[in-house]
Amino acid sequence: MQETAERVPRRRAHTRARLLDAAFRVFAAKGFGRVSIEEVCEAAGYSRGAFYSNFATLDELFFALYRQRADLIADQVAGALAEDGPGLDVPAAVDRVTAVLLLDVDWLLVKTDFLVHAARDPVVAKALLDHRARLREAVADRLFRARGHTALPAVLGDVAGAAHAVVAAYDGVTVQLLLDKDVERARAWLKQLLTALLTDGGTAPPTASTPSSTR
Repeated sequence: MQETAERVPRRRAHTRARLLDAAFRVFAAKGFGRVSIEEVCEAAGYSRGAFYSNFATLDELFFALYRQRADLIADQVAGALAEDGPGLDVPAAVDRVTAVLLLDVDWLLVKTDFLVHAARDPVVAKALLDHRARLREAVADRLFRARGHTALPAVLGDVAGAAHAVVAAYDGVTVQLLLDKDVERARAWLKQLLTALLTDGGTAPPTASTPSSTR
């Protein structure tokens, strides 16, 4: 009896995971607001009953999907920044972050839909702001622990300001990626931006041989 009871939560978790994966594919292809519950169920191979046993609405599923991917990004950043000792080897840390950070066009399409949705729904906006705060906190915590060992450019102010700048750089690069679909270029540009932001090189004015903008 206990074994049967244990299989039910596992089966439900499997069903939920398949629904989320199917929803991701459908949302990326068609866009949130153009997708029905039936389409998600068909893509996952389930009935509406399976859907409603896991989610009350399509909005709830969409939010769960966003939170799943957003948590992954925060964990990637925190993990990549946690590998140094007391000091912070900025070039090495930037290499690790840009190597593992989720830069996926389909995800960015879904994320953009979510941003627009959040702009019109205060409850969803609050959840999105909470995630962004967590991402900044992961960066700020690492920079705080490096104080006294690693100097940051004075123009950034404190570690909170540096964390805001890092997240803003990621936002800017992902917008470019949405337009040109060039993942390798996005990783290279993000690496350049983060290195400039977090080192004294970020305070130097651009020269004739240093590009000051991207296409």
